[in-house]
Amino acid sequence: MSGIFGVYSKDKSVNIAETIYYGLYALQHRGQQSAGIAVRDKDLIEWYKAKGLVPEVFKASDLDKLPGDAGIGHVRYSTSADVSKGTIEPLVLKYISGYMAIAKNGNIINANQLREELEANGCMFHTTNDTEVLAALLTKFRIGSEHIEDSVEQMVKYIHGSYAITMITPRYLIGLRDSLGIMPLCIGKINDSTYIISSESAGIDAVGGKFVRDVEPGELVLIDANGIQSRRLFECKKSSLCIFEHVYFARPDSIIDGASTHDARVNAGRILAKEHPVDADVVIGVPDGGTDMAYGYAKESGIMAAAGLLRNKYVGRTFIAPNQSDREIAVKIKFNPVKTEVKDKRVVLIDDSIVRGTTTKILVKMLREAGAKEVHLRICSPPYKFPCYFGVDTSTRGQLLASNNDKEAICKWIGADSLEYISYEGIMNAPINSKTGFCTSCFTGKYPMEVPKEV
Repeated sequence: MSGIFGVYSKDKSVNIAETIYYGLYALQHRGQQSAGIAVRDKDLIEWYKAKGLVPEVFKASDLDKLPGDAGIGHVRYSTSADVSKGTIEPLVLKYISGYMAIAKNGNIINANQLREELEANGCMFHTTNDTEVLAALLTKFRIGSEHIEDSVEQMVKYIHGSYAITMITPRYLIGLRDSLGIMPLCIGKINDSTYIISSESAGIDAVGGKFVRDVEPGELVLIDANGIQSRRLFECKKSSLCIFEHVYFARPDSIIDGASTHDARVNAGRILAKEHPVDADVVIGVPDGGTDMAYGYAKESGIMAAAGLLRNKYVGRTFIAPNQSDREIAVKIKFNPVKTEVKDKRVVLIDDSIVRGTTTKILVKMLREAGAKEVHLRICSPPYKFPCYFGVDTSTRGQLLASNNDKEAICKWIGADSLEYISYEGIMNAPINSKTGFCTSCFTGKYPMEVPKEV
């Protein structure tokens, strides 16, 4: 669930690199391991990228070295252990028509098979990143192809998985969304001269842009001085946006495929309160994902909401930390109970999900040590039982608490007085006005496409 951001402008006064920087800053929640920017300057592409958060990676002097009229940026959440500099995106390469840069959000599930086939035909790879496989396919199909859009159309016939992709070529800023729309992608505009491609609408808002529309599932958009061209590469019969965009990943101020993430989370809390009421004194949400959900639960139940957990805003997301030991340390320094809000009270603790259970167990213990008489856990998503192969680092069932334990065992292990989850029907009804269907394979085990056995 990385973040991508692209900009093209006819206005020479627009600082492309700086605009991308602020866009990536707004998408920082989607990836914390690395950041990169690549900008097209005439026939060349200059880039800068490194491990770390956006403000740690880039200095003003770095951005000053990236002039141009189009560029793309990337913040990375890796689903593999390899975060070496060579794997950091955007990837920049030279091909038959000049220079290209490419950045992706998602996971190509047949990348290993494609890599082997390309290597057998003489292709050499320098990284383990599946985005390099896409670049290799593009360069392969670019030979003998007059237009880059034809090469992209050939490429997507071979790749399977989830992807939102942005590229810069000698002519275009390009956006591409997978055939099921599993990964979000949208288009924005600043005045009439500058176009934006972003993983979320919040990124467009951050740079003073206006949301235009979502990129449709299976759609390729090409942006140049003549505006936007669109080509439908697939006919999408049943879209499958990742439900975790509304549960956890997206910023609450984003609108994705017609649905407000904030409203979806408030609605989930209201539905959960109807399904699983509890006699308690105070409702507390786990920041940040559970905050809106707790508001909805409190509003529906009539129980007072309180800011009972203080979040250290300088600590990133624990769920997308690269390993378990990092997650546990991050939880302890990220949250602290507000004792006056919980002491001698029966607490309803609202969280967006239980995946590995690490964070939840520590938080329940913290609340008890702060004096809570009871802690009733309410979760605004169904039990997370099955691995995700499309962009979340949960590739084995052994990592998932609900996959190997029933509700009573989880409640006992976590140390809560009670535990209840929102129903499947409840979470599906939470996003209002959504124009898309949802991938819910992490709850059901029913995947929107066949997953290769080796994956």
